[in-house]
Amino acid sequence: MKPALMIFAGVLLAAVLLVVGYLGGRRHAPSASASTGNAASATDAGERKVLYWYDTMVPQQHFDKPGLSPMGMQMVPKYADDGGPKDVIQIDPTTVQNLGVRTALVERRVLASAIRVPGTITWDLRQASTISARVDAVISKLDVRAPYTVVAAGAPLAQLLAPQWNSALAEYRALEQARSADARELRSAARQRLQVLGLTAADIQSSRHGADAAITLHAPQAGVVTTLDVREGQRVTAGQTLMTLNGLSTVWVEAALPQAVAGTVRSGTPVGVTVDALPGRSFHGTVETLLSDVDAVTRTQRARIVLDNPDGALSPGMFATVQLNPTPDVAVPVVPDDALIATGTHTRVILAEGDGHFRAVSVRIGRAAGGYTEILDGLSGGEKVVVSGQFLIDSEASLSGALERLNDTTAKPVPAASAPMPGMPMGDKP
Repeated sequence: MKPALMIFAGVLLAAVLLVVGYLGGRRHAPSASASTGNAASATDAGERKVLYWYDTMVPQQHFDKPGLSPMGMQMVPKYADDGGPKDVIQIDPTTVQNLGVRTALVERRVLASAIRVPGTITWDLRQASTISARVDAVISKLDVRAPYTVVAAGAPLAQLLAPQWNSALAEYRALEQARSADARELRSAARQRLQVLGLTAADIQSSRHGADAAITLHAPQAGVVTTLDVREGQRVTAGQTLMTLNGLSTVWVEAALPQAVAGTVRSGTPVGVTVDALPGRSFHGTVETLLSDVDAVTRTQRARIVLDNPDGALSPGMFATVQLNPTPDVAVPVVPDDALIATGTHTRVILAEGDGHFRAVSVRIGRAAGGYTEILDGLSGGEKVVVSGQFLIDSEASLSGALERLNDTTAKPVPAASAPMPGMPMGDKP
């Protein structure tokens, strides 16, 4: 019985080993097949020239060996024989339709160039005149007793008692009947002395005779007495200011220009001015000059505008709204504001080239008005730009590396030491 039992046990063991070997072979067969496939892929990959490896989340960062990126993502190769231009991406037309991509033509149109800025009406200082005493005198009478009194040209302002004037007038009048040549020369010298003392022909004509005769000062122009520095009965000295007179036939408007538009405004730029105090009225003029100082708080530069004010309706201190037209009406290439993609370093648009092909183009922008922005460089007109869904296309372009031409095409790959091998923890070295 023992030999038979041993034979049976051996046969049973052989059968078990046969079953285990068969099942183990089936389990490892797919792995072997997969290994064979991977080897084939590696062979195919070896036949294609790899330019660099990159992380799809950060496509602008290049590595010269495969592995995990600094972000822990498995890097993919970039092949030299990838079809199509490097800056063009292709999206299936069905996907484009599902994204709701809309395009618009790059048109040439006239942008509204009007700029509206605040302004303040001030005195035209070219019409300011100072009334002063040419000699020591006493104010015997003031015809203007309060500041901001409106006076006409030639109107009396004040009467002064001045011994020096009286003596010069008496000398001049004593020689009025002179007939000899010497006497006429003395009379001419006395007249010149009166002019030096500040008396005009009208003052001489209106002056009274006598030691206590007062000399009347008259307004040299029509305007407003803005300052009154003396009172009746006051003694004044030679050169002392009595009052200041400002004309109102013209006024200045000082407009505050932001630095972004100050460079477009020149002398002679036409302007229109409106004031809240005079609804329905508009005043027109031109920019006389740009003042050289810039406000340190508001960072604005003032433009001086001269306006005619024949009826005196404009008063200094009024708040005004100034509309400037700094540029001529010339048609320029424009795109809708929605088409622009600003990155902080430059601005770009997505061009639609048909058949699902798109390309990112860097542009230089200018003025913006009415929902459109001027294109100074990059587009000439007639192109199609994406105005809806362009950010999704731009993201796809970034992932595919199509934006490399717009950024830095001379960037060198990162050394291999910074790219860890597959399966190696970050920070370890091989």
